[in-house]
Amino acid sequence: MNLNKINEYPKYWAECYGIAPFLPTTRKEMDALGWDSCDIIIVTGDAYVDHPSFGMAIIGRLLEAQGFRVGIISQPKWDNKDAFMELGQPNLFFGITAGNMDSMINRYTADRKLRHDDAYTPNNEGGKRPDRAVLVYSQRCREAYKETPIVLGGIEASLRRLAHYDYWSDKVRRSVLVDAKADILLFGNAERALVEVAHSLADGKTLEEMQFIAGTAVMMRELPAGYKEIDSSRIEKPGRAMQMPNPYATEEVCETNKKEQADAQPVKQVVHIQPSRHDSNSTAVRLPSYEKLRNDRILYAHASRVMHLETNPHSARALIQKHADRELWINKPPIPLTTEEMDYVFGLYFARVPHPSYGKAKIPAYDMIKTSVNIMRGCFGGCSFCSITEHEGRIIQNRSQESIINELEEIRDKVPGFTGTISDLGGPTANMYRLGCSDPKAEANCRRPACIYPDICKKLNTDHKHTIDLYRKAREVKGIKKIMIASGVRYDLAIESPEYIRELVTHHVGGYLKIAPEHTEKGTLDLMMKPGMGKYDRFKELFEKYNREAGKKQYLIPYFISAHPGSTDEDMLNLALWLKQNEYQCDQVQNFYPSPMCNATAMYHSETNPLKRVKYKKREDLFVAKGERQRRLHKALLRYHDPVNWPLIREALVNMGKKYLIGDRPNCLVPEEGSDAELTPAQRRGSGRHGAKRFATKHPNQPDIRKDGKRNGKQGSNGGNRPQNGNGNGNGNGNKPNSGKRGKPTGQSSGNRNNTGNGPGARGGSGKPASRNGAGNGGKKPNRSRSRV
Repeated sequence: MNLNKINEYPKYWAECYGIAPFLPTTRKEMDALGWDSCDIIIVTGDAYVDHPSFGMAIIGRLLEAQGFRVGIISQPKWDNKDAFMELGQPNLFFGITAGNMDSMINRYTADRKLRHDDAYTPNNEGGKRPDRAVLVYSQRCREAYKETPIVLGGIEASLRRLAHYDYWSDKVRRSVLVDAKADILLFGNAERALVEVAHSLADGKTLEEMQFIAGTAVMMRELPAGYKEIDSSRIEKPGRAMQMPNPYATEEVCETNKKEQADAQPVKQVVHIQPSRHDSNSTAVRLPSYEKLRNDRILYAHASRVMHLETNPHSARALIQKHADRELWINKPPIPLTTEEMDYVFGLYFARVPHPSYGKAKIPAYDMIKTSVNIMRGCFGGCSFCSITEHEGRIIQNRSQESIINELEEIRDKVPGFTGTISDLGGPTANMYRLGCSDPKAEANCRRPACIYPDICKKLNTDHKHTIDLYRKAREVKGIKKIMIASGVRYDLAIESPEYIRELVTHHVGGYLKIAPEHTEKGTLDLMMKPGMGKYDRFKELFEKYNREAGKKQYLIPYFISAHPGSTDEDMLNLALWLKQNEYQCDQVQNFYPSPMCNATAMYHSETNPLKRVKYKKREDLFVAKGERQRRLHKALLRYHDPVNWPLIREALVNMGKKYLIGDRPNCLVPEEGSDAELTPAQRRGSGRHGAKRFATKHPNQPDIRKDGKRNGKQGSNGGNRPQNGNGNGNGNGNKPNSGKRGKPTGQSSGNRNNTGNGPGARGGSGKPASRNGAGNGGKKPNRSRSRV
């Protein structure tokens, strides 16, 4: 494996052409640059926006900086090969991505209904990319130039690198590498692997000589020489107790002496890391074959569990999985980028605007993130419904403070119409910047899927001093008037650093702050790998305390997921009662969305718990809300206040023996049929928020937002993740941008996060790569890494 830094490779000869104002999308643009051909052509399902929040721009500019001539084929017509021949045959390879979102999540709601918009397309027009875009684009490129290598990347390829459950067809599908008939697949944030692949091909190496690059997947005929194979069933055998010590375990040993026990003193916890006895550089773990997994849901849960525990780039073993007569070989994840390398990537030239060919057309995803800054990558939260860890990993990759300040100045100087407001300074989460393991040896061997569940690891550094200092330095930049924090705050981490909460509340909340307890019931929270409500209550207490100290009236808006695997009707009812007791009204919510590869999707398909050892007998079976009616009920309970849902809720309460919750008493959830409370005055008039059919996840006591984006009675409210820029434009908090002129936040319940590669995710926010699929509005937030995508 090549360990060169990505900024230290010798430049390819075409460096002499210099930097292009925009990467060419037509032959005419190539001629203007003096190019006779492209070395690499990127085919993408998104509109071409030359901004570091968009995957094709980061990858294209990175390859350009290596000296290659890079062309872009954006949102091509896919009914024939003509559009794929627009720039001619690339000298090295086609790079294919579906875009910053999975094409199926982009096109269909959690109820499998067709969307008619696309935030990554000019004028928000839907239907500009095919279903399963990676497969279609690969087929057309192969038709156009049969011998040209095809390299897959982006979120769609990354989360489908293994045999995976596909929600839209309700079956286990083969690896996308097999179906696309591509040559190599890059997963995760793929800069390191991409640069190595590009230079290797330029040096004349064959694809067979590039089979062991970290962060890649290839097809083989047999196990490579020099590797020892260990079957996944030897690690965790489904069906009977394991005899050997579990190589995945991080043992937590309580050491106390008798005197301490007698005095009932707090127990000292010592964390011991148990390294694997199998060398990660010469061992491959064999997963059950695709043919076995497609017919055995319990075996699928086992395979998913093993895969999730092989994600540490320092100690993970390669994975091998048979597809018919060929072997799918998944190399270990790539080593995270250093701060120097992150600065190099984000310091590349970007025009920071859409390609001029789009004219005055609006691209909602760009409008949302054009003044946001990505400060880090990765997430060690490990939420089971989120795919960030599977894509970006647990180890946080940080930019330097100097690099971030430089980008703020560049936004100030280059972004048209900049008003002085930065819409976000964050990443997959707002407050993991420069946090990580304090013990390098432990970090290199640890196989825990999360550093903060069930409790925060004793070796995890939780000091937010770097983030606080960054916020203060950023506020001092000349021309910056306001900096919002729109990425999701991990509140169980934040309460470890009250000073961070003070800084956030005093300077960076614009009226509303959205956080994500996700549920209230312990059983469901355990399956989500989320903390209990006690930590939410502690955060709320500190949030309100520092609001009082700052003399501000600001409000928390919590995210919740409906129909998550393991969440029963009783659990959802208890959540609804909690919402009513706390006077929250969650509208425009969405059910859990089973995106590829995440743990909760394995729960959904297998109806068992892969967070524990999976056994055919004595396994932990889960209730999973499937079917339209069951999922509708769970969604309706989150919107208990909407009269449209009352008949369904009444019927369910009667069936559950909870009829006493129907009536006009304060402890009742819904009124009786025919009650005067059936419709509110605004609903009878057809006016107000109800008449407009626009709802916000809104506390009844929060002030209304006027159409100009300002708060009644006070200037400058920012609806949570939405940047405040005077005209009400900005992102809502659902999965789809609020591109209208209403300044109100669009509320949401979040679903699963689906990391979007190097560009904006499905969640509204800064140009963060991640986003939880299934958050909000039944739509897609174009960019935030906390989508809650």
